[in-house]
Amino acid sequence: MRVMLTGDVVGKPGRKAFQKYTAQLKAEKNIDVVIVNGENSAGGKGYTRKSLDGLYHGGADIITSGNHVWDKKDVFEFIDQEPFLIRPANYPEGTPGKGYCIYPFKAKNIGVVNLSGRAFMPALDCPFQKIEEILRELNKECDVIFLDFHAETTSEKMAMGWYLDGRVNAVVGTHTHIQTADERILPQGTAYITDLGMVGPWNSILGVKTEIILQKFTTAMPCRFDLEESGPMVYSALIVDIDDSTNRTTNVERILIKE
Repeated sequence: MRVMLTGDVVGKPGRKAFQKYTAQLKAEKNIDVVIVNGENSAGGKGYTRKSLDGLYHGGADIITSGNHVWDKKDVFEFIDQEPFLIRPANYPEGTPGKGYCIYPFKAKNIGVVNLSGRAFMPALDCPFQKIEEILRELNKECDVIFLDFHAETTSEKMAMGWYLDGRVNAVVGTHTHIQTADERILPQGTAYITDLGMVGPWNSILGVKTEIILQKFTTAMPCRFDLEESGPMVYSALIVDIDDSTNRTTNVERILIKE
C-alpha cells in the first residue's frame, strides 16, 4: 500500500495545484490513498462546501484540519455528515465533527487521526493523552494508523513522533507551510516528518502576498491577509509505503514540486 500525505492546501490557487499534481502523482507513483490537510482551502482559512468538494474531486480520500477549521461558518452545515473530514481530536467533548476516521481500503482498515499541538496554539486538551485514548479504539479495528499533528513548534512535533514510534505507521506535522527535510523512519518503524509543507503559491509568505506580510512586520499594524493568486505553485507531500503482509512502514519519499 502506498499512502500520500499532502501538506496544507492554501486557497483557490492551492486547490488548482492540488488537483493538477495529485492526479499526476497518483498515476506516476502508484498512490493508493491520499490524505490532505485542507484547513486553509477556502480563501486561506477554513472550509466551504466548494473548497471541500474541490479537494475530493482533486483526489483526496481523507481530509484533515487544524486551528482554522471553524473560520468559515459553512463548515457547521456539513462537518457532521462527512465521514472522512476530520478536525483535531483534542477539542473538548461536544465539539462538532470528529477527530479520527477509519477508511476502508481493499481488505485493510486505515485509521487517520488529527491532533493539534498546544505550544503557541489555541489551548486544547493534551494531545498526548488524547492519542492514548484514541489508540485504544483504533488498535481494535485498524491495520494501519496515520497521524496529522497540526502544531507550531518543531520540538512538540518531534516529541509526538518519538512518543508514538512503533505504535502508528506515520506521524506527519502540518501548520507551518514550510516543508522540512527530516523525513525518516524512526527506530521502531514509524515514518516521520516535522512538516509536510504546503500546496499553494510559491512566491508568497505562507500563501499570502509578500508585500502584505512585509507591511505587517515593518509597521506592526493590522493587515488584511490577501492570498497570492498568481505565479508558480509549490506542491508538498510525503509518500509512505506499507508492507501489505506485515502492515509495517517500509519506506518514505518526500515530494516537493516547484513550478
